[in-house]
Formats: sequence, structure tokens, C-alpha cells
Amino acid sequence: MVEAVQGAGVVVTGAGGGIGAALARRFAAEGARVVVNDLDADRAKTVADEIGGIAVPGDASEIVAEARDALGGTVDVYCANAGVASGGSEAAAEAVWALAWDVNVMAHVRAAHALLPHWLERGRGRFVSTVSAAGLLTMIGAAPYSVTKHGAYAFAEWLSLTYRHRGVKVHAICPQGVRTDMLESTGTAGDLVLKPTAIEPKDVADALFKGIEEDRFLILPHPEVSGYYEARAADPDRWLANMNHLQQKWEAAG
Repeated sequence: MVEAVQGAGVVVTGAGGGIGAALARRFAAEGARVVVNDLDADRAKTVADEIGGIAVPGDASEIVAEARDALGGTVDVYCANAGVASGGSEAAAEAVWALAWDVNVMAHVRAAHALLPHWLERGRGRFVSTVSAAGLLTMIGAAPYSVTKHGAYAFAEWLSLTYRHRGVKVHAICPQGVRTDMLESTGTAGDLVLKPTAIEPKDVADALFKGIEEDRFLILPHPEVSGYYEARAADPDRWLANMNHLQQKWEAAG
């Protein structure tokens, strides 16, 4: 058992399946009281019933107050997990860009805005941001996703550096491919880049809990991402050339 979450009031957004459901199950198994959020009310209820949690369906941007009430007045851990895998280039429709920005970034901002006054007053709180390796690196064929996941990572960094001395813990989870419905939606780009090393949602939850125990900000369920991130920072031109070769391979495959 991880002492930091035993008895804690936890909210997991986008928890009707995939990584979110795995996180909800793990928190419940560790003795936390869990609110399961999802846009799909039936899926939220199914997971909540399975783990003895509380279903609070709806837009992840708007459920903090209801979730807090459901937990008896306090949210100890908030997992900003809901996301959209928006593909396309610079030519993607404005609506696609707007949805990606709203769900992948602004939902995190709104949640933090609602949570921080209470957390800062009592001197503790934990914000878990499901980002993506795309937020550290990028993803071919998915400009809106890549750009907004960079934004989500930047916001998590900012929260950590701004509030860590006031008791707020922040974790940014950055996996590559995970065997979920979202992976299936990435099409041929996902088949090329993500599927060969894809892991199970449970592996992501395991990585998070190891990170909580070690008090680490950056959670890498795929350890090799660390090397890619270092290479990107050390020699951006070489890294971009290698990524462009991958882009060309994808284009050649049709």
C-alpha cells in the first residue's frame, strides 16, 4: 500500500476506460475513495460500481465542485486524465484545434483553478496530469495532439515549480503507445510509431504509483523515452532529421 493515497479522496477524469479506468482501479485498490468521471455516464457508473467508487459523469472541466461534494468536501488527488487524440496537420479544422486545446490543456487549467485555493490553504494536494510522450517529443500526423500535449506538459511543469514549496505535488505521466481505444484511433501513424512497443493501461498505473513513492514529477512508463528526450535536447537538428525520416517512411507506406 502507498501511504500517501490511503483514505485519500481521488478524482480521475476520463475514467470510463483505458488509462483512466486503470488509474481508478489502482487508487481504489490502494485504499483511496475514488470519483470516476467520464462523458459517458454508463461507462463511469460501470467502473465506479466495480471499484466501490462514485460516478460523477460530465465534462471534466466542470466537475470539481460536484466531485468535492461527493468526497465529503475534500479532493486530495486530482487525475487530469481525459484527453482527445486529434490527428491532422496545420490544415485541421479550427474546431479540431479548439477541442484539442480545450480538453488537453484548458480542462487541466480549470481544474487547477478550482482546486488550488483549498490545497494552498491546507498546505497539500496532488495533481496528476496524463500527458503523453508526444508532450515531450512529438507525434507524426497529429499536429493538434502534439501541440496541446506540449501545452499540458508545460502547465504541469509550471504548477510544480510554482507550488511545490507550498505542499502541492505534481506528476506528469508521459507514455508512448498504450493499448486503449485512443491508440486504435491513431491509424497508420500509430501502427508505425506506437503499437510495436505499446503497453497495457495497468502498466501506466504501476508507473505512476512508483513515481508517487519516489516523489518524482516526470513519470515515464516507457523508460526509453528518457533517452529520446535527452537526444532531442542535446541535438535538435539531428533529432528532427530522424523524425523527418520517420515521417517519410509513413508517407511512403501510404
